[in-house]
Amino acid sequence: MSEEKQAEIIEGLKVAYWMEIETVMSYIANSTNLDGVRAEEIKKALAADVQAELGHAQTLARRIKTLGGSVPGSMAFKATQEALQPPEDRTDVLSVIKGVIAAENGAIAQYNKLIRLCDGVDYVTQDLCIQSLADEEEHRRDFLGYLTEYEQRSS
Repeated sequence: MSEEKQAEIIEGLKVAYWMEIETVMSYIANSTNLDGVRAEEIKKALAADVQAELGHAQTLARRIKTLGGSVPGSMAFKATQEALQPPEDRTDVLSVIKGVIAAENGAIAQYNKLIRLCDGVDYVTQDLCIQSLADEEEHRRDFLGYLTEYEQRSS
């Protein structure tokens, strides 16, 4: 693989890495802050997903290093997931569900971008991204189910 392509892949991996780290922060906040009977299932799901998202970040970090890159420190972090910010109303489960779906959609888009970028040049990174993509699609499916149920009960 050319140095230019390798650098492009490393930068894409860093984007995905930061997305996963930011998701972990927001999942921890939302799984702690939400209140109410209807929030319990969402809190449990978010708390469980923290480990999966953290695992993705760790895998991405290892791959960045393997490819010759350097895993960035916290000073390089720039938050982007506005939709996943904890709501002021701690019973606003619907906004959290929608925020999770938005975050998962972002991760899915980034992994798809990386899969295309790696096609034919970096099968290891491509496989790593395919596996993470499957996890993100599953997380999104779960929260789309929560959204459907929540909207039906609210009607």
